[in-house]
Amino acid sequence: MTLPSERRLPWLFLSLLLAVVALAAWQWRDGAPLSANLMELVPGTNPDALELRAEQRMQEPLNREMLVLVGHADRQQALTMAQQLGEQWQASGLFETVQWNLQADLPALRTQLLQGRLAMLSADDRQLLSEHPEVFIQQRVQALFDPFNGFTLVPSQDDWLGLTGRIQNSQPKHGAVQLDIGSGALVADAGGKSWVMLRARTTGNAFDMNLPLQVADLLQNSREQAAQSDVQLLAASGLLYAANGQQQATREMTWVGGGATVGILLLLLLAFRRWGVLLAFVPVLVGMLFGAVACVALFGHMHVMTLVLGSSLIGVAVDYPLHYLSKSWSLKPWRSWPALRLTLPGLTLSLITSVIGYLALAWTPFPALTQIAVFSAAGLLGAYLSAVCLLPALLKNVQLRPAQWPLRLAERLINLREALLACIRKPVLLALLIAFCVGGLMQLQSKNDIRQWVGAPQHLTDEAQTIARITGYQPTSQFFLVRAANQEQLLERQAALSERLQQLVNLDKLQGFLALDQLVSAPSQQQQVRESLNKLPSFWQPLLDLGVPAAALQNELQQLQTLPTEDIDAALAGPLGEPYRTLWLGPTEDGVAAMTSLQGLNNPSLLRVQALDLPGVVLVDRLGDLNKVFAATQISAAELKLASCVLIVLVLILPFGLTGALRIVALPLLAALCSLASLGWLGQPLTLFSLFGLLLVTAISVDYAILMREQVGGAAVSLLGTLLAALTTWLSFGLLAVSSTPAVSNFGLSVSLGLAFSFMLAPWAGRHEPAAEASA
Repeated sequence: MTLPSERRLPWLFLSLLLAVVALAAWQWRDGAPLSANLMELVPGTNPDALELRAEQRMQEPLNREMLVLVGHADRQQALTMAQQLGEQWQASGLFETVQWNLQADLPALRTQLLQGRLAMLSADDRQLLSEHPEVFIQQRVQALFDPFNGFTLVPSQDDWLGLTGRIQNSQPKHGAVQLDIGSGALVADAGGKSWVMLRARTTGNAFDMNLPLQVADLLQNSREQAAQSDVQLLAASGLLYAANGQQQATREMTWVGGGATVGILLLLLLAFRRWGVLLAFVPVLVGMLFGAVACVALFGHMHVMTLVLGSSLIGVAVDYPLHYLSKSWSLKPWRSWPALRLTLPGLTLSLITSVIGYLALAWTPFPALTQIAVFSAAGLLGAYLSAVCLLPALLKNVQLRPAQWPLRLAERLINLREALLACIRKPVLLALLIAFCVGGLMQLQSKNDIRQWVGAPQHLTDEAQTIARITGYQPTSQFFLVRAANQEQLLERQAALSERLQQLVNLDKLQGFLALDQLVSAPSQQQQVRESLNKLPSFWQPLLDLGVPAAALQNELQQLQTLPTEDIDAALAGPLGEPYRTLWLGPTEDGVAAMTSLQGLNNPSLLRVQALDLPGVVLVDRLGDLNKVFAATQISAAELKLASCVLIVLVLILPFGLTGALRIVALPLLAALCSLASLGWLGQPLTLFSLFGLLLVTAISVDYAILMREQVGGAAVSLLGTLLAALTTWLSFGLLAVSSTPAVSNFGLSVSLGLAFSFMLAPWAGRHEPAAEASA
């Protein structure tokens, strides 16, 4: 018999569902509100605005630029293919610029060199000019006398003292890459091949949902085209990692969501033998809709990783209809509304405890887990409302005659448990369980690394390392941020830092670095160069002996004295400033700021020492800072777990009393401990994601303990309901364990293990042990 209020519930819920569908349509009006930006997933370390701006400036080339090496044994063949690909890529419309050769503005270069003769001299050249002017002159004589000394952009008659040549030679070298004068291309020779460098800058960045995939397809087509001419392509870019991440997320979403769906549908059909039972999947679809709408409403978009992890919600949401579908083994005849009334208290408690567990994730400093918490909590609420308000009406005329083999299986499991308890006393079992846990926990190793977010494919990593080896160019995410009151103080502070970093380079502890003081010196240093030049007439007799006119030298000296003092902006405006422009942050609230970029894999602690006693200088190491946050958050994760357990106990005291509530919550906690021990026995590391997974184990598996505590329909029916719920949830989280993303895999493995132990321990939640089972 259906109550009047139960007749109204479906229509009320359909009205709510219609409103949610309309909101979803409005949210998706301009396309899918999805994001692939991995940096949105990691916890914030609260950098100030300037640090944040500096990080974005340093990351931009990684997210928008692609470095490609075109290799062939014949240099001309490599040059031809690089030019051909460059023209094709530029015509594709995906790139803002594609550069395969240097189209230098030689007049502008000469002008900058002549104008910067005071400002752009290196520290070593300034020191030589100041302390050993006679050696300076001797070296210039040798350069004029030796026609093979090297190519200079400025002819000798315009620069008798050779200052422009020194500036030219002191510019940073591109590792092992050399300029091919005939073509203007940058070429490196390695492995018996000539490698031509091609650089492309995209119109968008790596976090665009479409661009990375388009760039990856274009690169693959180019590889195939090059292979026909026996030319090899090597490529490195954040865009390729982004494309791989998007493809991986799509595969895993299909695998986890599709695999869990197919598995659960087959399980329902095998157990209940009615096509109508597939309607139990309606709450799952409604739950996914509610979760997506809530996420976009709160965060403005939804990350693809949220969809991957959120797809595991399928296994949890289907548990709600299973609460009353499983009673078809005891209720004869089974009717949807009466079955719901019998199980509604337990079903509601299940929702509350699960939501508590999921929302505990929202209090972590991880934006990704906050999104997943909101998605899952809203999804479970939608699934619950659907299972309570709509599904019974849809199942009203369905007459369930479930297969008997699942019930017989549940009865055998109960008998097996009774036989085990008859042979081995509970204290002995408990001692064995404790020994298992202690042994596993002693082998458990902790590991927390930001790189667990990304399952970087080995071929991309290998290719990037090969490019670094060929070119000698190894950029790193670490850099120094330098603040100062004005430009002069900034250049002085960068010069002091450069002196320390050069010592590391000399000791092979650092591959290299780039700083503004390498391009332009402080005004006070420019004045020192003027004073040093005034002393040169006493030492330039060797130049006169070589035939250089004295009038020409005097005239050049006068020109040098009249050169204006250059600032950073003037130096960056010329062609030689191009490599340094990203380092200049310009005016700030407190003065000015710039960065010093680093080359090579560096020891963060060694780098931090270099900034000691240097005012305004700080090492920015986001990766290291995030790893510290990972380690620190392990403690807060444990605290969250205990807090959620206390909250669940408070919720369960009213229906089960304090003793019953403690017993129900103790079992999932013990299951979580067994899961941790299993990770140790399996040689898997304890990560932050393991702990977050165990947060969910406590919440989800409380449901199993409640089912066994209430025993609606008897112990065997309750155990069967618990088994079906565990299998459906395990199907979802178990598939996460095979993910190629380490974080997702670790999360899925810890939850899967926890759920398995939760099922095995759930019968101990019964009111009377073992009498309850014996009387069933």
